[in-house]
Amino acid sequence: MKDDPGTTAGQDRDETPTERLDRQFEDLLQELRVSQAGVQILFAFLLGIAFTPVFAQVDQWQRDVYIATLIVTVVAAILFVGPVSYHRIVFRQKMRGSLVRASNAMAIGGLVCLMLAMVGAVLLAVSVVLGSTWATWTSAGVAVVFVVVWYVFPLVHRWRGNHLDRPGAN
Repeated sequence: MKDDPGTTAGQDRDETPTERLDRQFEDLLQELRVSQAGVQILFAFLLGIAFTPVFAQVDQWQRDVYIATLIVTVVAAILFVGPVSYHRIVFRQKMRGSLVRASNAMAIGGLVCLMLAMVGAVLLAVSVVLGSTWATWTSAGVAVVFVVVWYVFPLVHRWRGNHLDRPGAN
């Protein structure tokens, strides 16, 4: 990771290692705020639909999809809030590097769970409205878009290097 606490990346910012860790943690917290809002909305939606009349008519496969989606949504919420708990426990222990690394891992895990939860929600909704064949193809398409946008594009950019981010690059 180029911006890892143990590397020299970010030195062009004229910041100390401690300032870099503080910035990295603040950046991560901002990203988690955005992600957490999506998880909370999805979680509320999932809790609500279980008590609707239509839900009483879903088949066992749809109930299984619902439960799996609900569980990965909860795990995403746990992972997105995890850095706050971690920070509270290691507060003033001079463990900012560990905090940033652990929080980064929790954020990545949370994003994977959020992706699975959103694909599961699409699978469930489309299966109720259009049937399982449409649901399978639609959710597979959504999953592909997620993987490409959230993982393939950033990883390709990372592997090619950050030459486009250097001063003077177009």
